[in-house]
Amino acid sequence: MEIVGTRMIREDKTARELFEAVMANPARNKFGFGQKLAIVNVDVQQAYTRIDMFKTAYETDPRQIEHINTISRLAREKGMPVIWSRVAYKDDAADAGVWGTRTDTPDSLQNIRYDSERHAYDPRCEFGENDLHYTKRMPSAFFETPLASYLNFHRVDTVVVTGGSTSGCVRATAVDALSHGYRTIVPIETCADKHESYHFANLTDLQLKYADVEPVQTVIEWLEGK
Repeated sequence: MEIVGTRMIREDKTARELFEAVMANPARNKFGFGQKLAIVNVDVQQAYTRIDMFKTAYETDPRQIEHINTISRLAREKGMPVIWSRVAYKDDAADAGVWGTRTDTPDSLQNIRYDSERHAYDPRCEFGENDLHYTKRMPSAFFETPLASYLNFHRVDTVVVTGGSTSGCVRATAVDALSHGYRTIVPIETCADKHESYHFANLTDLQLKYADVEPVQTVIEWLEGK
């Protein structure tokens, strides 16, 4: 039998090393920026950012929220939308769906209650007067939310996705952004996950298939040049 495809590759490189190899390729394909972007900040809430408060929180780059604030501020200055989504459920968690059924402990997803400390935004976040805020129930910031219609109204063609986790809600949002027809950018330093393996493996897959994974400075320079 002649093999024209590829059998699954097995090697000893770490997820970080594989990511660095992909990013070092000068010929890597990109969607690029369009004419107008929106910053979509996903789950920058205490349940996932306050490592001093909650077991469910994680930190990859200590400056993550600083970077998110920077690109959000620059986008506002250029008249481009900034969106903040976070996750929470009502007291009986009946709106969590099957996603909320795997565990039921004080740390479980389904027990992030509306207006609780876990639902609250990280206090380091800096908001603009006209930013859009909403609470979602599923991984993607697009699923059953006002996001798609909001971006359409603002004639956005590029979505910049930040937040956490890289392997979860950031990835789901980035895939949905592409599926809705948007050029999708994921700034590396603005994302976080629990383990570097999950973080870098998903950044690699996003770059290869669904998004442009770029240093945050690339987004900053594009915004400053508008």
